[in-house]
Amino acid sequence: MEVMWYVLIGLAAGWPAGQLVKGGGFGAIGDIIVGVFGAVLGGVLFDVLGLSAGGGRLGSLIIATVGAVAFLLLLRLIRKD
Repeated sequence: MEVMWYVLIGLAAGWPAGQLVKGGGFGAIGDIIVGVFGAVLGGVLFDVLGLSAGGGRLGSLIIATVGAVAFLLLLRLIRKD
């Protein structure tokens, strides 16, 4: 059941991140992947900076979205499209 929450939060975070960064879009599977990597990256960034977005699913969604935006910006720098 926990894996399902990771996928749902990844999808929910990947889609708005794609809208904010204005990329070409990666589709549903790509959004999930971006969201999951973003969740990991966001968790690390928030931990290193000593920040907190609160607990629960909403806090996880905020952290994952911020991380997904950072991940997409990093991908854009690497690909230089």
